[in-house]
Amino acid sequence: MTGPGEREPIGRDPGHRDPARGSLREQLAAIIHDLPEDKLTLGELLDVFGDEGMLLLTMLLTLVFLIPVSIPGVSTVFGAAILLVGISRLLDRPLWLPARLMAKALPADKLRPGLAGGMVWVRRLEKISRPHRLRVFVDGRAQDLVNNLAFILAALLLMAPFGFVPFSNTLPALALLFYAVGLIQRDGGAMLLGHVANIGTIIYFGVLIGGGGVAVRELFQWLSR
Repeated sequence: MTGPGEREPIGRDPGHRDPARGSLREQLAAIIHDLPEDKLTLGELLDVFGDEGMLLLTMLLTLVFLIPVSIPGVSTVFGAAILLVGISRLLDRPLWLPARLMAKALPADKLRPGLAGGMVWVRRLEKISRPHRLRVFVDGRAQDLVNNLAFILAALLLMAPFGFVPFSNTLPALALLFYAVGLIQRDGGAMLLGHVANIGTIIYFGVLIGGGGVAVRELFQWLSR
């Protein structure tokens, strides 16, 4: 129960749905449907999932980067949250987020269509993902270490300052989506796709940095003539 003027936490209406039930797509779609109209904070989203739903939260946070429309400021906030999810998994500790990050106001009116647009990737993943497939890539302490480090790397790549460049957020977001699904469903195939997306991101960023360096050098050579 909430007091006068207080808003029910997102997704906490027991008469509407139980977040622990249904497919990944159904759970995410229900959460997106319940987003407030005006404003939203990361803390409110975290209240929905709790520590047990960190990977599902990661899936939700990546969706806005899978569409061609950019939402300013989101990559830093969401990327930092995903990074902390990865660190908490690596250290096997409960998720902790700074109060300032949890209280950061997000544009719910822009997030809702972005999240809904990214759901097409979740539907595609559900069609190709298979629980407990290629378990050699997900079962074991060494695999957990490698996968969690790769997850953290993808979060760092998502936060890289290339947001103005096409696909610079999309590739690491895809990697994170694959990793989250792979870890939730213990699907080694999805984990491999995440590794491929991570490698593709590194190559893409390398080309951007190399091309930028060549362009700057050519500019200085032209100016010095």
